[in-house]
Amino acid sequence: MPQKIISKREFLKTSAISITVLGCGFCNLKSFSIPFPESSFSSLPNPALSDEIGVEAKYYINTPKGLKCLLCPNECNMLLNEEGDCRTRMNIDNKLICIAYGNPCAIHIDPIEKKPFYHFMPSSNSYSIATAGCVLACLNCQNWEISQTSPKKTRNYDLPPDKVVDECIKNECKSIAYTYSDPVAFYEYTFDTAAIAREKGIKNVLVSSGYINEKPLREWCKYIDAATIDLKSFSNEIYEMLNAGKLDPILNSLKILKEEGVWLEISNLVVPTWTDDLEMIKRMCSWLVENGFNKTPLHFLRFQPLYQLANLPATPVSTLEKAREIALTEGIDYVYIGNVPGSDAQNTFCPNCKKMVIERTGFQITNFNILNGKCKSCGSGINGIWN
Repeated sequence: MPQKIISKREFLKTSAISITVLGCGFCNLKSFSIPFPESSFSSLPNPALSDEIGVEAKYYINTPKGLKCLLCPNECNMLLNEEGDCRTRMNIDNKLICIAYGNPCAIHIDPIEKKPFYHFMPSSNSYSIATAGCVLACLNCQNWEISQTSPKKTRNYDLPPDKVVDECIKNECKSIAYTYSDPVAFYEYTFDTAAIAREKGIKNVLVSSGYINEKPLREWCKYIDAATIDLKSFSNEIYEMLNAGKLDPILNSLKILKEEGVWLEISNLVVPTWTDDLEMIKRMCSWLVENGFNKTPLHFLRFQPLYQLANLPATPVSTLEKAREIALTEGIDYVYIGNVPGSDAQNTFCPNCKKMVIERTGFQITNFNILNGKCKSCGSGINGIWN
């Protein structure tokens, strides 16, 4: 495990950047839907800027243009005291420091279905953490208050990896979710926490854009049990304009996660005028089937006006239904519609006999007809990790 190498006091001596502490309470995160009182957590310290703020990053090289980060496809170059695009990596004394380590600004207990995971340890709770920062800059980000700022500007808990695992166990959660912002941005923190969790029999799950280079992703996969990857569109041009990223690295990440045996689910937020083109959705689904993801659950999510796209309308339910029908026609077995309460498309149906095998109301399972991984009605296998 990396050792902390720089304190807040040392940082202030070497940087002219001021530190502003902003409120970042749990309820501010748009993804929160089930409130848990703070008393649900065991012995957490009061939020504050951690005294020790970083560890040396795992993936970087020194170049004539400064330190080059090799974690994600942005591959930022940073001169002395400069930050990368993710705001979590900084050149301090010619070492690349991840300043998002052990200092989460968001902690919550979530049902696993909320991530969304519909085929992984159903009805279990996940101890969910996030730091500030992100490798992308999505115009429609639902958690921009933390994703588009720095760990130096949020109120953070001092929660090192071993403490995260302890709190997960105390709160009787079966997994730790690295979520809300993108865990790629706090990779080192996630990596070390996941390694300890694995030793304790706790599962590790990612909710991520998948915007990461191959080497760190394969190393990550040694300790990651499941991942929900947000495939934001099937257009490189849209990725650049809407998300400040590129498509190909995400497609490569999907292939790697599958190769490494990580349980995978895919989400696609359907944004009006941006990602709602049905022909593009058809191409995306065709690619997924051709590359062996036909049994990977696919979640079409309804967009709500937020952040820099607050002027757009919510996604019409009819558009989501058409997208789902396209995916099923292309050969994807498990296709869901999210963020539409009461929709029948939040339930799981057997691909063989078409009978409902899981009925959901919100994030709660109300009927479960799978036995030993098989449909109770016809005996066909239902892909998933069910306990």
